[in-house]
Amino acid sequence: MNSQNQDIENLLIDNNIRPTSVRILVWKTIRNLNYAFALQDLEDLLVDTDKSSLFRTLRVFADNGLLHDFDDGSGHQKYCIHSHNSPHHEECHHVHFYCTKCGKTFCIKSEHIPDVKLPDGYTASSVSYIVRGVCKECKRKCS
Repeated sequence: MNSQNQDIENLLIDNNIRPTSVRILVWKTIRNLNYAFALQDLEDLLVDTDKSSLFRTLRVFADNGLLHDFDDGSGHQKYCIHSHNSPHHEECHHVHFYCTKCGKTFCIKSEHIPDVKLPDGYTASSVSYIVRGVCKECKRKCS
């Protein structure tokens, strides 16, 4: 086994995930993405892996704190790798940016969701903060 696979195997074990060949392949693929991805994106990249295996792998990663998942309003659940400094299983507290040109969603980890004071009697269970516009790559292409 090469050192790259061993590092991934160790990461999975450290997060209570049994390392399988599919899980190692999925992690190798998603760690190189610079945007939040949907199951369909992963299907397009890993055409020889069945959809149910990919979906189960994403759920295992999300349930064990390696990914966070969110709804960006595009109609597809999106996933993004938790940053290394996020506590395990912590809810995502950063802003997401949805590009209306390319349809990609980006985690803007440097921008945190502002605190919202709710009226008495209200309890929030989750927060999603989506900014819509044109990403820097699409803007550069249009210039």
